[in-house]
Amino acid sequence: MTVRVRFAPSPTGMFHVGGARSALQNWIYAKQQGGVFVLRIEDTDAARNKPEWTEGILSALDWIGIERGSYEGPYFQSSYAGEHRTAAQRLYESGRAYYCDCTREDVQARTGSQYAGYDGFCRDRGLGPGEGRALRFRTPDEGETVVVDLIRGEPTFENKLIEDFVIARGDGSPVFLLANVVDDMTMGITHVIRAEEHLPNTPKQQLLWDALGVKPPVWAHVPVVVNEKRQKLSKRRDKVALEAYRDEGYLAEAMRNYLMLLGWAPSGDREIVPWSVIEEEFRLEQVNPSPAFFDEKKLRSFNGEYIRALPIEDFITECQPWLTGTGTIAPPPWQPEEFDPAAFAAVAPLAQTRIAVLSEIVPNVDFLFLADPLIDEAAWAKAMKEGAAELLDAAIAAFEGLESWDAESLKSTLEAVGAERGLKLGKAQAPVRVAVTGRTVGLPLFESLEVLGRERALTRLRAARVRLV
Repeated sequence: MTVRVRFAPSPTGMFHVGGARSALQNWIYAKQQGGVFVLRIEDTDAARNKPEWTEGILSALDWIGIERGSYEGPYFQSSYAGEHRTAAQRLYESGRAYYCDCTREDVQARTGSQYAGYDGFCRDRGLGPGEGRALRFRTPDEGETVVVDLIRGEPTFENKLIEDFVIARGDGSPVFLLANVVDDMTMGITHVIRAEEHLPNTPKQQLLWDALGVKPPVWAHVPVVVNEKRQKLSKRRDKVALEAYRDEGYLAEAMRNYLMLLGWAPSGDREIVPWSVIEEEFRLEQVNPSPAFFDEKKLRSFNGEYIRALPIEDFITECQPWLTGTGTIAPPPWQPEEFDPAAFAAVAPLAQTRIAVLSEIVPNVDFLFLADPLIDEAAWAKAMKEGAAELLDAAIAAFEGLESWDAESLKSTLEAVGAERGLKLGKAQAPVRVAVTGRTVGLPLFESLEVLGRERALTRLRAARVRLV
């Protein structure tokens, strides 16, 4: 048997990090088994589907290493409407499904509860198809449905507690439960690896597989991904869009390493490991069924480690979208002609050790490429206190007399200026840093002054001194 897995997202919004985790797990399992990864776009929600969301799915998969051309598909669920209707008709003709014209109000009136499930009222009424009549699956009255799950063992469901569920709407269109099963059958899916939230649907789907005469797939329900309050990650409440992390400057390698740790861990006391190790060591059977905490602070730390591990040439390349702007990344505050690649290359090693996401490169280097620094008023107020004007005067005079404009000479010169006023270097350099870069924190000051150049640095120091008058 050739293992065939599928990833089946809906094109109704941004790409969820939990979906990315499931896609990676399917991808690795297929590779380990010498199998096939199938991408199916479940696009039957016509009111919410948009072509750009489909492209977003493909682009996000590309980014995490599941590239177009390396998998089967994408297939589109809407293309299989005929198969869905045929399966519904088969179930009806075999007596495994029946038509029902009950409304929710009818059921509530009979049961006396708005929470009660369907009561089977139409089971033996012999209704045929007609407007407003849904097709319901006739669940067994006795016995159990056992779901064999690689992660959760053998969850068991009493059939009598599973209501006769709808498989086709009153207009004849199949619902998700049936369409999903028929698609998996049509595509020869052998293993369904998906989020835990689908587990309650699984006994119903397994009953449909059995009723249609096909052996059910092997199930594996991976843990739900939760926030710090242990609530399921929500698009409305949490930062869940993979694209948002990508555009903020998370590296794909860091992201996919972190995603694979949501419910699983590699051998040894380690978490940051090469992708080849994850591909070799990952085992579905070892996935922890407990909810997995998506810790953004930890992901940020991961990303910083990955950034610092880049060869400097690769770091410079990775920064380019934030230095120039792209379709999804805002342009930097400087004009394209103001950017100096040589100046950036000179400070890149300094920036690489100080940022955790690539978007942070802009506020670290913008002072190099703007005519005037962007002044942080809070930083200005903090640094330009009593004595700052006199210190700037002395620093300007001392810097003007330097024979060599290099970081070491600049540092020793300002150190001496500060010492004359009883200030340690840290205090002495604060007004100079804000005058030149606009901020109290950033790249090492003296290396920054060296790259900025004598004339530009002195011009900014003089402008700051005028502002203090």
